[in-house]
Amino acid sequence: MLKLYKRLSVKDVIFVILILGLTVLSVFFTMQLVDCITDIISSITYLNYQNHPEEMFKGQYEAMLPMFESLGWDGIKNMALAMGDDGKVIIEYINNIQNATVGDIWVNGGIMLAYAVGSMIVQGVIAVLASFVAANLTTMIRKELYKKIEDFSLSEIDKFSTASLVTRTTNDLQHIQMANLMTMRMIFQAPVTAIWALIKFSNSAASLSYATIIGIVIIVIVVGSIMILAIPKFKVMQKLTDNLNQVTRDNLTGIRIVRAYNAEKYEENRFDVSNTNITKAQMFTGKLMSLMSPVITIVMNGLSLGIYLIGAYLINDNVISYAEVVSSVMLSSQIIMSFMMILMLFIMWPRAIVAAGRVNEVLETKPTIVNPENPKQFIEQGTIEFKNVSFRYPNALGDVISNISFSVKKGETLAIIGATSSGKTTILNMISRLYDATNGEVLVDGINVKDANIQDLRSRIGFVPQKGFLFNGTIASNITFGSDEVDVEKMRFASDVACASEFIDEKEEKYDFVISQGGKNVSGGQRQRLCIARCVYLSPEIYVFDDSFSALDYKTDKLVRENLNSLDKDKTKIIVAQRIGTIMDADKIIVLEEGKIVGFGKHDELIHNCAIYQEIALSQLSKEELGL
Repeated sequence: MLKLYKRLSVKDVIFVILILGLTVLSVFFTMQLVDCITDIISSITYLNYQNHPEEMFKGQYEAMLPMFESLGWDGIKNMALAMGDDGKVIIEYINNIQNATVGDIWVNGGIMLAYAVGSMIVQGVIAVLASFVAANLTTMIRKELYKKIEDFSLSEIDKFSTASLVTRTTNDLQHIQMANLMTMRMIFQAPVTAIWALIKFSNSAASLSYATIIGIVIIVIVVGSIMILAIPKFKVMQKLTDNLNQVTRDNLTGIRIVRAYNAEKYEENRFDVSNTNITKAQMFTGKLMSLMSPVITIVMNGLSLGIYLIGAYLINDNVISYAEVVSSVMLSSQIIMSFMMILMLFIMWPRAIVAAGRVNEVLETKPTIVNPENPKQFIEQGTIEFKNVSFRYPNALGDVISNISFSVKKGETLAIIGATSSGKTTILNMISRLYDATNGEVLVDGINVKDANIQDLRSRIGFVPQKGFLFNGTIASNITFGSDEVDVEKMRFASDVACASEFIDEKEEKYDFVISQGGKNVSGGQRQRLCIARCVYLSPEIYVFDDSFSALDYKTDKLVRENLNSLDKDKTKIIVAQRIGTIMDADKIIVLEEGKIVGFGKHDELIHNCAIYQEIALSQLSKEELGL
C-alpha cells in the first residue's frame, strides 16, 4: 500500500496535512463537550444544594446538618478558614453553590451546542477532503494501471488473464479506495482521541481508568484473534473473485454456444461451484466479524457499569463527584470508540493490502515489448522479411514455429495455409510485434521490428484478426476506429471495398446503427466485413488478414479480394486462410506444418510438388477444378 502512496500529488499531501490539523481540532471539540457536560451536571448539583441544602449533608455528613442549620453557609465558610488548604476547597465549593444560577446551565448548554456544531462542521470538511484524496489517488492509479495494461504484450495479458486484470482495475481498486478513505478519517482521530482522553483521565480520576484498560485489553485480544483467523481468507477471496468473473465472462461471451449445446445446466454448475467457494469464504469471515458487535456491546456496557460501580464507592468516600463519574464514562466511551476505529481499519486493511499487492504486481510488471531508446527510421515501404525466426511461448516446452524464413516485396500478396495450430497466427502477430521472436529477426520496411517505434510500425500495418471484434458504438465509429477525424467519403469507400455497404444501406439508421459490445447484433459475415472496412479506412502500407474471410460466402469472398487487389497495386497483403480458393491467386504461398515451412511457391507449383498442400486442396476442390 505504501508504494501506491508515492503517487499522491502535492495537493493531496497538503490536504492530508490539513486533515491532520482538523482532526486535532475535532478531538478538541469532543473533549470540550465532555467538560461542558461536567459543568452542566455541576451547575444542576449546585442549584439543587442551594435550594435543598439538606441534600448535601446526607450520608456520612448528616452530623453536620445541625451545624449548618445554626451557622448557615457563611458560618461554615468561617469555620473552614481555620482548616488551611482543605478549608479553601470547602470555601470554593460553597461559593459555587451560593453563586449558582439557572443561567449557568443555559450558558454551558450554549457552549456545548457551539462545540457540537463546530465538531460537525470540522468532521464534514474532513470527510470531503478525505473523499477527494482517496478518489484522486484511485483515479491516478486506475489511469496508470490502464496505461500499463495497454502497453502489455499478449504474453503479459496471458500471464494475468483478462478476468484477473478486470478485477484488479475494478474490485481491487474499490477496496483500496475505501480503505484509504476510512484511514484518513480514522487513523489520525483514533490515537489523538485515545491519548487526549487518557490524559484527562489521569488528571481527573485515575482510579477509574483501570476499568477502561481492562476493556481495551479484552477488545484487542478478541479482535486480534478474529483477524488472525480472517486474514488468510481475505487473501483467498480476491482469487475467488477472479475465478467468478472468469466463469461469468465465459458464460455471457459464449451465450450462443451455451444455448446451442443446451449447456445451461453445465454452466450453472460451473457458476455454482465458483459462487459457493466465494460464498463459503465470505460466510466464514462474516461469522468471525459478527462476533465483534456483541463483544463491543458487552465490553462498553460492562465498562460503564464498572465505572459507575467504582465511582459509587469513590463518591461515598468523597473522593470524586458524580459529575466526574459521568465524564469518566464519556471519556471511556471515547477511548473504546477510538480503539474500535483502529480495529475497523484492521478489518479493512488486510483485504486492501492484498488488493494493493495485486495492483502493484501489474504496475511493477515490465512489458517485454517496449520502444527502443533510439528507434530507427524505416528505409523501405511495404516489405516484410523473416530471417530464421523461431518463437516459443513463455514456459512452453517447445517452439511454436521454427526457423521460418521468407520475404515479401512491396505490392505482393503472400498467403499462409496450414493445419490448425501450425503457427499461422503467431507469424502474423510477430509482424505487428504483438509477440517478439524468440530467435531470428522480423523485418518490416527494411528494419528489425525491435528497432522501430511501435506506434510507427503498427500505423503501417492494417490488421484484421481471426475473430472479428466490434466495439460498442455505431457502425461509423467502428469503421473509423482510432481516427481523430471522420472522413465520410473515405468511410463509404472503405465500406464499398469490404462489400459492407449493401447491408449498411438496408438499415434505417445507416452508419448510425448502434453495434452492441462485440458486435453481437450483426452476423459473423457482416462483422468480418466491418472489420475489413476498418482496415481499409486506415489505408496502411501492409494489409494483414488472419482468416478474415472465413465467414464470407464464396461470392463475397472473391468480390472483396478483387476489390482489395484493385484498391492499390502497391499495397502488400498477407492472407491466412483455410480456403484454397481464397489464396490460390496469391503471388507466394507458404504451407505450414507443425511450425515449419513444408511448401513455398505459387499455387501451380505447390499443387504438384507439395503433398500437404495437394491434400488440403483436394479436400475442398475436385481434380478437374485444380487442373490435375
